[in-house]
Amino acid sequence: MDGLLREYLPILMFIAVAIGLGLLLILAALILAVRHPDPEKLSAYECGFNAFDDARMKFDVRFYLVAILFIIFDLEIAFLFPWAVALKDISLLGFWSMIVFLAVLTIGFAYEWKKGALEWE
Repeated sequence: MDGLLREYLPILMFIAVAIGLGLLLILAALILAVRHPDPEKLSAYECGFNAFDDARMKFDVRFYLVAILFIIFDLEIAFLFPWAVALKDISLLGFWSMIVFLAVLTIGFAYEWKKGALEWE
């Protein structure tokens, strides 16, 4: 049991330091922050223009399409980082598997481009 606790001690110390530092920074911000509220700062919208229409108004579907495409391609590209790090340790099968994955990704991107999903009218 003593050996098990010694193995987890660095993790527990890291968690304690992270929580302590987080609380210290939050308290420092509460104590040292300069507060000069004005009507513009206290307004509900700080985006540069006043709110208009109903909050439940419909958005164009293209906003969602662009967001979904970004998430899909961004996540797929994120698979390249671990592959690139382990490239010297993987076999030829791992290399060609990623080439097939990149080919499918490229075909999907070309399909979306041809269908006009990336065009904004």
